[in-house]
Amino acid sequence: MPPIPQEVFDLYDKYAHNQLDRRGFVKQLSVYAVGGLTVSGLLNHLLPDYENKIQVRADDPRLDADTVEYTTPATGITMRGLLARPVNATNKLPGIIVVHENRGLNPYIEDVVRRAAVANFISFGPDALTPLGGYPGNDDEGRAMQRKRDRAEMLEDFIAAYEFLRHHPECTGQVGVVGFCFGGAISNQMAVRLPELGAAVPFYGSQPPAEDVPAIQAPLLIQYGELDERVNKGWPDYEAALKANDKNYTAHVYPGANHGFHNDTTPRYDEAAAKLAWERTITFFDEHLRQREMPSE
Repeated sequence: MPPIPQEVFDLYDKYAHNQLDRRGFVKQLSVYAVGGLTVSGLLNHLLPDYENKIQVRADDPRLDADTVEYTTPATGITMRGLLARPVNATNKLPGIIVVHENRGLNPYIEDVVRRAAVANFISFGPDALTPLGGYPGNDDEGRAMQRKRDRAEMLEDFIAAYEFLRHHPECTGQVGVVGFCFGGAISNQMAVRLPELGAAVPFYGSQPPAEDVPAIQAPLLIQYGELDERVNKGWPDYEAALKANDKNYTAHVYPGANHGFHNDTTPRYDEAAAKLAWERTITFFDEHLRQREMPSE
């Protein structure tokens, strides 16, 4: 396929974040169906390829992965999610909550849960769509379903997931969170709400208001794509508040990367940026969540 103009990625971002309906998206996409590009070809290229892009398969022999349930105390709702851990673990492991985008626990996020487990963590990816039946197998439907849920209730669901993982018998009690897009915003909000949170890694997530920043105690690793103007516009104020409150944070803006650059199932994927960002994520969690042995006397 010929190179895709940046404007097409910007249109897709609006569509994926409910600023354009499908009809409007296709109509505006037709402007770029020139020079060998067709609307159907562009659509097929932009939509996720979950079949061929999974890095850690569901049946990976290195892992024990199961769907488990927990309850959100604020609502009494029983939630579901994917829990994964390495099969050869002999000791308790630190935990990672993986928070999905704005479309439920789709195959990409399940893959990220397994990637975290391969890195020797016990990882848990809750599905915020559980009360509506769970991720429906289609991202468009998933987005429509997630819009029906109350955002504050979904935050409570992920906080309850943190408590579930923190008290899991195979977890050390040291738990961090990583999230993408909607999940990045939730990661920031969990850092505000949970003073005992071990670490937070928001990928291209909207920022909490400045007045909430003093409550943050967890170290932050904040990751943005340079071309993501929609989310990045909130970063200067967030950084100013983090500095003013002497918070422990590191931020990276990946050159030439779009919103969603870590998602390897879509053409917005930036391989170099995604790999570096994930390496930094795992190193960050290793640093802040691993229990260190006390020096011998």
